[in-house]
Amino acid sequence: MTDADLLIGAVLLPGARAPRLVSAEQVGRMRPGSVVVDISVDQGGCIETTRPTTYENPTYVVDGVIHFAVTNMPAAVPRTAAQAMSAALTPFVLRLAAPDGLSDPALEGGINVARGRIAHPAVAASLGER
Repeated sequence: MTDADLLIGAVLLPGARAPRLVSAEQVGRMRPGSVVVDISVDQGGCIETTRPTTYENPTYVVDGVIHFAVTNMPAAVPRTAAQAMSAALTPFVLRLAAPDGLSDPALEGGINVARGRIAHPAVAASLGER
């Protein structure tokens, strides 16, 4: 990792903060001019040196490493983001719509709400429900 010119962090734990997978010490060992992009910034970031930025001021430097951590990155390209999300989700939506879709083992862990109730434990916990 310390030899990388570009490090992209992208971690999502539903209903929870992103775990810190890259320490400030590891970032400090990267070559000056390297770039860190933390897509997990909306969930707190998975790189210890990440802090939220905006498109008006999108980057900052820590130990010579350029950081880009704009929140809600897909908003910059909404049409493209919607098309990409649609293409990625359609096969899963079709599987869920099948008669046994809610019991499909490949999809079970990603179901947040089913039959009008919160089904995912992490989502329920984040809302204070059981």
